Amino acid sequence: MMEPAFNKRFYTPRLFFGDIGFMLGHIPSIVGTFRDKHISKAFSEKIMNVVTAVNGCIYCSWLHARQALYSGISQEELKNVIKLQFQADASEYELTALLYAQHYAETNRNPDPEMNRRLFDHYGDKTARHIIIIIRLIFFGNLYGNTWDAVISRFKGKPAKNSNLLFELIFFLLNFVVMFPAMWLTKGYRKKMPGT
Repeated sequence: MMEPAFNKRFYTPRLFFGDIGFMLGHIPSIVGTFRDKHISKAFSEKIMNVVTAVNGCIYCSWLHARQALYSGISQEELKNVIKLQFQADASEYELTALLYAQHYAETNRNPDPEMNRRLFDHYGDKTARHIIIIIRLIFFGNLYGNTWDAVISRFKGKPAKNSNLLFELIFFLLNFVVMFPAMWLTKGYRKKMPGT
């Protein structure tokens, strides 16, 4: 059977360095995000799993599914989150953020102004900005993992459409020390996931 073409979102050089710049420029906000008492570990993991479900990063899916279970989310609730059927279990407080996270990912980081307004109206300025940071962080992780898989796809003779050979080679050389162990750790998980 022929392998399908690589069809996940991945990093271009401009987007990658733009996201690195964003994170370096927002270190105090990132630290503050994980101290926000209005965002529990379980809530944060639900947000991350929703974004990951849209972007399809196998490494983030493996890691954050485990983290979600450790944070107290039940296996059934996690399954619903991964299937984007989180409305069944989410609290009224969480639902706006989870819908926003899904919308943010599905629009490839171009949320509708009305969705932004709802997020800020519901959570207030500080917590809404922290939720967006959580989404941006997991989006980075998703595209990072997907870019690695795009490199592997190229090695298999199936380069991703509009990919950059030079960037992929540099990305490979800078990240193989981390990503080869990640591939080994997720090996069993990858077999269960369609299209990986």
